[in-house]
Amino acid sequence: MTAARPSHREALLDAAAELLVQRGYRGVRMRDVAAAVGVSRQTVYNEFGDKWGLAQAVVLRDNDRYLEGINRLLSEHDDLHTAVEAAVLFTLETSADDPIKKAVLTGAGGDELLPLLTTKAEPVLFTASARIVEHAMRQWPQVERVELATIADAAVRLTMSHIVLPSEPPERVARFIADMVTRYLGTATGRG
Repeated sequence: MTAARPSHREALLDAAAELLVQRGYRGVRMRDVAAAVGVSRQTVYNEFGDKWGLAQAVVLRDNDRYLEGINRLLSEHDDLHTAVEAAVLFTLETSADDPIKKAVLTGAGGDELLPLLTTKAEPVLFTASARIVEHAMRQWPQVERVELATIADAAVRLTMSHIVLPSEPPERVARFIADMVTRYLGTATGRG
């Protein structure tokens, strides 16, 4: 079997995202996603495997769009501290308004999607960390790659924990994480 054409894939993801927001995970049926795009249900299964694979693809696409915003923000700042602070603040504010993340975090229609941001978040975490490291290495080549990867992973995980369970105002969290990143890198690279 062949996979859905790229335009069909995007249309399927759009339909699934809309249904996830409207109905929650339990209310999404593969046949409804297929019908919204005008393809067979089998086409949806061929492309995503199962409903979990479809939901994961929706979240990963949402994450890719978010990371484009992060790359833009990092490029706008020459100073690492202000770049990290802006990126974390953007993340927290964007997540608070994101209908997909709200559906995941609120458990609308069931809490089955929450693992995509918690216990089964590896694809999101690894993608976010890797893309941030690659971008940061181009922006700040003097920073040690291994140290940057270590602190980027910690910063992404800490930011995600504040998305899932906010405890402080976003500005304070952003400043704290930026302080943590720059202090770590300053110490780790002998600049502090």
